[in-house]
Amino acid sequence: TKRLLGDEHPDVATSLNNLALLYNSQGRYSDAEPLLIEALAMTKRLLGDEHPDVATSLNNLALLYNSQGRYSNAEPLLIEALAMRKRLLGDEHPNVASSLKNLALLYDSQGRYSDAEPLYIEALAMRKRLLRDEHPDVATSLNNLALLYNSQGRYSDTEPLLIEALAMRKRLLGDEHPDVATSLNNLALLYNSQGRYSNAEPLYIEALEIAEQRLGANHPKTIAIRKNQEDLRRNRQP
Repeated sequence: TKRLLGDEHPDVATSLNNLALLYNSQGRYSDAEPLLIEALAMTKRLLGDEHPDVATSLNNLALLYNSQGRYSNAEPLLIEALAMRKRLLGDEHPNVASSLKNLALLYDSQGRYSDAEPLYIEALAMRKRLLRDEHPDVATSLNNLALLYNSQGRYSDTEPLLIEALAMRKRLLGDEHPDVATSLNNLALLYNSQGRYSNAEPLYIEALEIAEQRLGANHPKTIAIRKNQEDLRRNRQP
């Protein structure tokens, strides 16, 4: 892209952003950050401060900071991205729902549950309106709201949402998708929290098998599932 379009082109910013997202998915945060910062600055130079691609770059940099626990760096970027998307795209747009979800995730990570819950609920309702009930993003919203309830010990609210998200992901993405592994892991975590070990263990086994096959043994998600399974087995010991 640099050879054909030159160093200063929106498509170069997109390529920087995509490479950074790969690194972020692998937990290679120190490799991802400079690329995201460069992509954001380039997008602003080339497209102006008020452009949907700027909101996307703000959002991606904020998600990196959130992954690192750098919440004070992430929050203003997410708020800015949400406001910009509403201005540029209108209140009823899938990207607005994504921004609501991302801001809710930030608050959730900080234990600010009363701030997170209405944003999760609004994002879920908006996605159902805009994308219809059968869409992977709806499953993600169900999953996120369920995890919030689980963090608060609201297990009876959590379980039906996790079961619905898991079934939807299997229908839409297939049985061997990494997001299915995530749903299996989350449902197992719920059962583990309740001491329902015999319900949890087969879910961890299935989740770990998918993660190892699709993501690799050393991927952060695979490692997390493996640790959860080990914790379960320790808990089951008399």
